Amino acid sequence: MPFLEAEMQTIDESVYLSPTAQIYGRVQIGEGSSVWPNAVIRSEAQQVEIGRYTNIQDFVMIHVGYDAPTRVGDFCSITHHAILHGCTVGDQCLIGINATLMDGAVIGAGSIVAGGAFITEGSEFPERSIIAGVPARRIKERDSAQANRLNAWQYHRNAQAYRAGDHRAWTGPEYERWLSHLQEEVAQDLDLKRLESQKLKASPSTP
Repeated sequence: MPFLEAEMQTIDESVYLSPTAQIYGRVQIGEGSSVWPNAVIRSEAQQVEIGRYTNIQDFVMIHVGYDAPTRVGDFCSITHHAILHGCTVGDQCLIGINATLMDGAVIGAGSIVAGGAFITEGSEFPERSIIAGVPARRIKERDSAQANRLNAWQYHRNAQAYRAGDHRAWTGPEYERWLSHLQEEVAQDLDLKRLESQKLKASPSTP
């Protein structure tokens, strides 16, 4: 990586970067995330911000708009061949294979964008959306936060294994035990967060 590129980037030391991933310009990647083979993250006038424990899978293209940065939250999966261009993706989202998100698009937390969907410029979708079609539309409401977070944790485990040269992180009895424990842990964590959110909404506002 050229010296200037390194100076412009903030990539946590825990991030797994495939040797064939390409990262250019002002890019920030948070703890525990991973960037897989042949993914390209490129930023010129704006910045790309990727949160914690998010996976950028094989052949993904992430770029910025002329006036819009690209932001991806925590515990997201940006799956194979997806294109993100000057958009915002909330926490615990899954962007399907070959989906395209254009400038100014906003995807609310806990959502899924179906494979092949095309999200036009400026489109905004609330939390807990299932989004599909060309052009894309919200076809139903469903909270996918738990499933999406589990998927992100599995990719984090896979990245740690790949770093050690192990390409079979999703097999065997140890994996089954780990997954069972993780499912319980994620469910409890999200239940606590929902309870806290409900309490905040129910409490009287301060004058």
